[in-house]
Amino acid sequence: MVVDGAVTLTTFVGDPLVVARPLSWVIVALFLATGLLSSRDGARERARYVGVVAWGLFGLFWLVLVPHFVLVQKSIVEGIGSIAAVPLSLYVGYLLWNGRDSLLTLSKAVGFMGIIYLPFAYLPLVESNPLRKFMIETVAAQTDFLLSLIGVDPQLVVGTSVVDGVSASSDYQYLSTFYFPGGERPITYTIIVACTGVGSIAILAGAILAVEAPMRRKARALAVTVPVIYVLNLVRNVFIATMFGQQRMQWFVGMFTGLFGTSDPQMVSYYIADRLLAQFGSVIALVGITWLIVRELPEILSLIEDVAYLITGTEYDLQTEFGNADVRTDGGD
Repeated sequence: MVVDGAVTLTTFVGDPLVVARPLSWVIVALFLATGLLSSRDGARERARYVGVVAWGLFGLFWLVLVPHFVLVQKSIVEGIGSIAAVPLSLYVGYLLWNGRDSLLTLSKAVGFMGIIYLPFAYLPLVESNPLRKFMIETVAAQTDFLLSLIGVDPQLVVGTSVVDGVSASSDYQYLSTFYFPGGERPITYTIIVACTGVGSIAILAGAILAVEAPMRRKARALAVTVPVIYVLNLVRNVFIATMFGQQRMQWFVGMFTGLFGTSDPQMVSYYIADRLLAQFGSVIALVGITWLIVRELPEILSLIEDVAYLITGTEYDLQTEFGNADVRTDGGD
């Protein structure tokens, strides 16, 4: 979600997305090529080389986005994540170059994640992305409906009609901005593509599609994952809208205005609700949803093992551990 003060720092750091958008398509193409080559007889070595290039560029991609998440979005979770992703991406490329072929599956998963997410986020040569518009306005309308059920009644408007200094080509052109007239001054808060849940859906769906397993079980895993993430994301939107719009989290105002570098005390409720509670809660929710997926699709544990190794440097055999638990390990469909 974006509030009306969250875009001003682009004047100091430029717009990293100008570089990130085209670069992202190149990277996804390379990851998909890695996955395709890895499934062909005699092409695994070429897949490894293409994958190394993809991971190197992926590290550059996250490096470009660090100022966006740290200075513009002021997101602790996304800021730390983007900084950590730079050395991690380069490390994956190093391990792949040195023969850890299990990372080819992770590479394919990133390719699938990108091809799901990018049409909503970085569709090129389209001034008004119809997929993005549909998703954002649908989520905004459903959030508005849920807010009305709990007695919170902001006005849902086109962002450019109430927020100064935003481009007509941005997400503010959609019917997705909540306008709260109360407080010291009106509060506006806009649903953007990151608030639709499509990013989280892409991460888990990409992982599901990448592993070797019968398609029927993959479909069942997707049938659990997508609705749960979507509903939880609506709950998240309602929580942030209520806390911020009604200023219910004005705690330690001096400390938080200093921490997030803002002179507007009304922003404190937003930063606590979204940048702290909701984003950390989203990480916990993803872990819980992953557990549900494992019960239906234990093959995904191979990806989790690789990610765990990248973070800790320790080899894990989760498939053996979970083989003693109540999960599918018989390879059935």
